[in-house]
Amino acid sequence: MASLAQHVAGLPCPPLSGASRRRPAAQRRPPSALVCGTYALTKDERERERMRQLFEDAADRCRTAPMDGVAFSPDDLDTAVESTDIDTEIGSLIKGTVFMTTSNGAYIDIQSKSTAFLPLDEACLLDIDNVEEAGIRPGLVEEFMIIDENPGDETLILSLQAIQQELAWERCRQLQAEDVVVTGKVIGGNKGGVVALVEGLKGFVPFSQVSSKTTAEELLDKELPLKYVEVDEEQGRLVLSNRKAMADSQAQLGIGSVVLGTVESLKPYGAFIDIGGINGLLHVSQISHDRVADISTVLQPGDTLKVMILSHDRERGRVSLSTKKLEPTPGDMIRNPKLVFEKADEMAQVFRQRIAQAEAMARADMLRFQPESGLTLSSEGILGPLSSDAPSEDSEPTDE
Repeated sequence: MASLAQHVAGLPCPPLSGASRRRPAAQRRPPSALVCGTYALTKDERERERMRQLFEDAADRCRTAPMDGVAFSPDDLDTAVESTDIDTEIGSLIKGTVFMTTSNGAYIDIQSKSTAFLPLDEACLLDIDNVEEAGIRPGLVEEFMIIDENPGDETLILSLQAIQQELAWERCRQLQAEDVVVTGKVIGGNKGGVVALVEGLKGFVPFSQVSSKTTAEELLDKELPLKYVEVDEEQGRLVLSNRKAMADSQAQLGIGSVVLGTVESLKPYGAFIDIGGINGLLHVSQISHDRVADISTVLQPGDTLKVMILSHDRERGRVSLSTKKLEPTPGDMIRNPKLVFEKADEMAQVFRQRIAQAEAMARADMLRFQPESGLTLSSEGILGPLSSDAPSEDSEPTDE
């Protein structure tokens, strides 16, 4: 046995463990290793980390203690909301701020738990396509009237039109009491008359109260001088008269007075001038002292000018006008019409004085044949009583 062991021991055998085998240096692999360390975060990364931590903390508080840090309970919140509630009775007035507009109206902040809405057809007295046309834009603070409540979501329905109507009716009553002439625009009509818009309200003008014979179609979109005949808010009746307004206007058309007019149309023989709802004729011969071959070289439709009343036939409704009498120098109406209009009142005053003097002279000529009147004419053209030293009709001549 010993010799066998010695024999085996002497044999070249590989080592039992491979740990002692060494590879050449060129064939060795570097050992694998996990290297751990720290690096600096950027400013944005630190901010994101801080916000993440804040959100996690807030989420934890909501799960574990939702009421921590709240100064009042849900019951306290309900009580506070109720205490700020407002009077929502139909017809009451409320102040609000427009915070959003839509194609159908505007939403109004009324400082209440209730939602408020202003419909398009309640935004204005006039017919409009959007609330912006009535000046309703976000930020506008206005007083509104509560006219209804939507039972579905308790939204309050507001109106500006209702407030404006009350003010308009009050204004019409005041103007009727003052018996003043107003201007109304014709917006429609029927066989009985026309509908005119005054103070934002629709009033009716019967054809019997229109000064000229015309149709509703001819008057459409025109402005008429009007006077109030009936103002009844309860019945919704507003009746007006163009005839009464024209009568007042015509009474003020004294010969020699200066009025402002607008050229309506041109004809070969003259221009028709609108003087407050009355059409007057400015004949071509009364435009200037110089000859006017073509009226359109001096006037155009739509021009505004001052004219003087030469004559007024109330029965026939005809008014004759002149700018020639207002010329400081012959031909000014052609060369410098601005000067004519600046001097119009001054020149009209001179014209009226001449007319008055001519009338006085005419009366004096008549009085010469009527000595019983006891009047005489001075050298200045002023009428006065006969002097005391003038011989009377019954006195007898004396011989000196």
